[in-house]
Amino acid sequence: MRPPMLALRPNCELCDRDLPPDSPEARICSYECTYCASCVETVLFDVCPTCGGNFTPRPIRPSKSHRPETPLGLDARPASTTRVQSKWSRDEIDRFVAGLRDTPPGQR
Repeated sequence: MRPPMLALRPNCELCDRDLPPDSPEARICSYECTYCASCVETVLFDVCPTCGGNFTPRPIRPSKSHRPETPLGLDARPASTTRVQSKWSRDEIDRFVAGLRDTPPGQR
């Protein structure tokens, strides 16, 4: 059985900026909602507009498998190519974020 893996979504769900698998600018919440660092810092203020959680840098998957018996690099387990957009309007996001941005993540 293969271990679960992140989809490594290819874009920011707000501004649609490309976020390739090796991007240090990708941020994810615990449900893998994916946004660029700029949107997280200047629009979302570290509040996921879907769950209200915070964000962390998305891990970078190795480009190739380093253990033949466990093929886990991008060569064996590629990143998703399905682009995702937030289902929330910008007004809805702004209202939601405003209600949570001053509350620490562990208290939301």
